[in-house]
Amino acid sequence: MRKSKAPAQGPGKGRLRLQVPEPSARPGQKTDFSFLKLSKAGEVPRPAIDCAYEETIALKNGLIRVLDENHQAQGPWDPKASVEELRRGLRLMMLTRAFDARMVISQRQKKTSFYMQSLGEEAIGVGQAMSLNQDDMCFTSYRQQNILLTRGMPMVQMMNQIYSNTADPVKGRQLPVMYSAKEYGFFSISGNLGTQYVQAVGWAMASAIKHDSRIATAWIGDGATAEADFYTALVFAQVYNAPVIMNVVNNQWAISTFQAIAGGSTATFAARGTGMGIASLRVDGNDFLAVLAASRWAAERARGNHGPTLIEWVSYRAGPHSTSDDPSKYRPADDWQRFPLGDPIVRLSRHLMGLGAWSEAEHEAVQAEVEAEVLAAQKEAEGYGTLISGPQRSAADMFDDVYEQMPPHLIAQRQQLGV
Repeated sequence: MRKSKAPAQGPGKGRLRLQVPEPSARPGQKTDFSFLKLSKAGEVPRPAIDCAYEETIALKNGLIRVLDENHQAQGPWDPKASVEELRRGLRLMMLTRAFDARMVISQRQKKTSFYMQSLGEEAIGVGQAMSLNQDDMCFTSYRQQNILLTRGMPMVQMMNQIYSNTADPVKGRQLPVMYSAKEYGFFSISGNLGTQYVQAVGWAMASAIKHDSRIATAWIGDGATAEADFYTALVFAQVYNAPVIMNVVNNQWAISTFQAIAGGSTATFAARGTGMGIASLRVDGNDFLAVLAASRWAAERARGNHGPTLIEWVSYRAGPHSTSDDPSKYRPADDWQRFPLGDPIVRLSRHLMGLGAWSEAEHEAVQAEVEAEVLAAQKEAEGYGTLISGPQRSAADMFDDVYEQMPPHLIAQRQQLGV
């Protein structure tokens, strides 16, 4: 039997190789953050609200920044926000961080099974929520609890859902951080990442069909942009000119994989929007003023029937992915301290100090104030029970409010439980 010969290799040809993206550092090393493609504050131009998407193509590799290294506002994206707005934004970011810290402690004390904090990303949700109308609908992922805090949802109600206690409005049927609050324009969070993107576009399309004035916002992380739902949403948003803001929070890490695994090393996530014919911005997510400016631009664009906007927020997940994660296993421990875009709370506080509208003493006082508010809310919420103590939900909750007419096999199961 004749053996077949291997195909001859032509000039310059060799074996194929598969590219497997890797971060620039692993534990024990120092990250080289040159991959971030940073711009100077005030350097990126600001297109007109009604611009064609082509006018944003040049922005896909730039980074919209307002605060410079001295924490002063620069350039065309300066939102000219009032001192009162900036002070409110800073306080809400501090409240979010205090809330998160307390809930992480609660999880460690086994009062709840799971928690996800937004450490280092507080400016993004707060800034956008302050740029929207109260009745606009937000379709978020699991790290935008600051939107609920900004919209005024009582912390006790949020904690009731985290504890899955007797006052939990969703009766313990959701993972602790999967909030659902229709009255605050907050669509139920889904653990199947990506679904919220198509839901947001569909809701925005329905709003336009009804000639309403409300817009939608969609939220996704860098890792979940690899889901098919992300691209489906982009197609429908572009084709039907849906009034929606499509947020991509690029915090550098998914559960344990670097953002390059989702394609962030060869192109920016903002480039995916322009590639689909959608106006797209790439923004410093740790610069509260830049967040306000970009969010207002996108909201006005959507409300004026000028089309959807995709915004890539460049930030850093400072803490673990969740309380079930140990980031020291896959990334350098000091990454956040060395991240070039800094801490959003520190940056805004320094800006306000430069305006003479904040001080170290006031910062300490507000910090103590928000921590006391969180502690008081926690004490009240725990009165309705936690995972390990206090009043407990009845097993009957599994059967109620599911079927209009309960099927016979569930009736039998309920009878067996004696509830």
